[in-house]
Amino acid sequence: MAPGRPCAASLARFCRKLKRQKPLEDGAMEASLRRCLSTLDLALLGVGSMVGSGLYVLTGTVAKEVTGPAVTVSFVVAAVASLMAALCYAEFGARVPRTGSAYLFTYVSMGELWAFLIGWNLVLEYVIAGAAVARAWSGYLDAMFDHRIHNFTEAHLGVWQVPFLARSPDWLAAGIVLLASAFVSCGARVSSWLNHTLSAVSMVVILFIIVLGFILARPSNWGEAEGGFAPFGVSGIMSGTATCFYAFVGFDVIAASSEEARNPKRAVPLAVALSLGLAASAYILVSAVLTLMIPWHSLNPNSALADAFYQRGYGWAGYLVATGSICAMTTVQLNGLFCLPRIIYAMAVDGLFFEAFAYVHPRTQVPLLGILVFGALTAVVTLLLDIEALVQFLSIGTLLAYTFVAISVLVLRFQTASQSGSPSLSGSSLRAKEYSSFSDHLELVGAGHGPEPGRLRPALRPYLGFLDRGSPGAAVRGAICGLVVSAAALGCVLMLGHSVLHLPLWGFLLLLLCSGITFLLSLLVLGAHQQQRLKDTFQMPLVPLIPALSIVLNFCLMLKLSYLTWLRFTIWLLMGLSVYLGYGVWHSKENWREPPGLVTARHAAFPNGRLEEMAQDPGQALAQGPGSP
Repeated sequence: MAPGRPCAASLARFCRKLKRQKPLEDGAMEASLRRCLSTLDLALLGVGSMVGSGLYVLTGTVAKEVTGPAVTVSFVVAAVASLMAALCYAEFGARVPRTGSAYLFTYVSMGELWAFLIGWNLVLEYVIAGAAVARAWSGYLDAMFDHRIHNFTEAHLGVWQVPFLARSPDWLAAGIVLLASAFVSCGARVSSWLNHTLSAVSMVVILFIIVLGFILARPSNWGEAEGGFAPFGVSGIMSGTATCFYAFVGFDVIAASSEEARNPKRAVPLAVALSLGLAASAYILVSAVLTLMIPWHSLNPNSALADAFYQRGYGWAGYLVATGSICAMTTVQLNGLFCLPRIIYAMAVDGLFFEAFAYVHPRTQVPLLGILVFGALTAVVTLLLDIEALVQFLSIGTLLAYTFVAISVLVLRFQTASQSGSPSLSGSSLRAKEYSSFSDHLELVGAGHGPEPGRLRPALRPYLGFLDRGSPGAAVRGAICGLVVSAAALGCVLMLGHSVLHLPLWGFLLLLLCSGITFLLSLLVLGAHQQQRLKDTFQMPLVPLIPALSIVLNFCLMLKLSYLTWLRFTIWLLMGLSVYLGYGVWHSKENWREPPGLVTARHAAFPNGRLEEMAQDPGQALAQGPGSP
């Protein structure tokens, strides 16, 4: 057995590398990027990311093919569902004011491997989103010129008949991506100013559509003569909600930009709430006036708003709608290219991606190399690939990121600080806590004050004391795992049904009952434990209920995607895993924090507020085992 011990120890060390968490240093508020964005800047970034081509295309498509006039209800439900995910992002963005969005949030709470896969997933998401928006932009502009640009390209370059490639190269769309990248590379202030201008034009056009639309409204279009308000019933409304949910994707750009916010603890939550409220109001009101102006079955899905004004004799209004749509799509393009290089920058700074991408231009203070390289990559994807075959990646990537952020909120709220086992403290009458993870560092300022997170509530200890008999935090960890597994099971039961699962009715009902009971019990166990409370930082209400409902919703929507999407997504994750195992795990900055053979710095915070640094030999810690204090 002796020859196998070094191999086992090496494997144990390697596994610990995969789950190590990023600590929060004392200089967490110090930023390499320039802090120049106000609350209004962040809010308009969010609005610009959410109110794009979806407002001008999605509303008409959903109203005609899925819901009818009840599209307004679908947008209301989708906005509430998006709010649950947005609150998770708002808490993290205020609490960890660094660039990185879901990647960073996962890193500090769940571990390095999961964080890299989320970051790798976000890169693909932003590249494909940028390409899709650029294609829509060029298509809209081409339609205004009677498709002359498209016809010219096909006449001179021919039509391609190659799988995964577009019918013909879209040079206009690629040029739009490169131009937007040039603006983003000029700095946050320049891109923010351009975003302000275009967002203002877009919002004026939306206001015009709403006012004129209500003037031209005919309430009879919602009457029984036209099929009623909800011609497709409740099932149509819920199917429409699943589609409308993606209209609100984009608020994560606010969290990704928190390192450039002047006062992120206040600005990020306010900007998330303001942007989501404005976007929801725009979608709900525009969908209402659209179905009130003309009957829902008369809508043109490709250009519903412009065609609706044309049918009512206001053809000139179509030009204003076209102007607003181009401005809206340009802001989405700018915001996507603004966020993408910052994700790459955050991964490069942590050593998980190539170090060259951590370079920040000294004058503009933006990650210049990331903007240029990934702007060019997005342009190539836009130019050559068939976006329709790849666009479903956006859905699964976004939903997976939302799921991990919701789980991270639960982990951080209930994570228990381990007891210190230092001999120098064992004889002290004061109780000391050891702080080695991100959430523990957050408690340094207020150590010893208020309830200890992850511990059973004092009032419930006489009745639920058995939950505290195991190792500290064991009940919480088990409840979070049970919550995630039962949420996935609930999603399968609700979305696939007994016919798809090939279960008899009694087996289907039994699975539904077991998963539902497990989900509720996990919620109750978490609710019985104390949470971490921070007075000067935004914290979302109704934890663990809201994150748990967000997790269930995300699983339900992911299970509506095709199996080919899951297959392609799995291949992409395997590619990312090879990059991480080949480069990231060996170049991670966390390797520098605990060099082998040297002592590890730990911090102990006493109830009287005194902070003391201790030293621990990693070899000694390994010998003690994971269960040792």
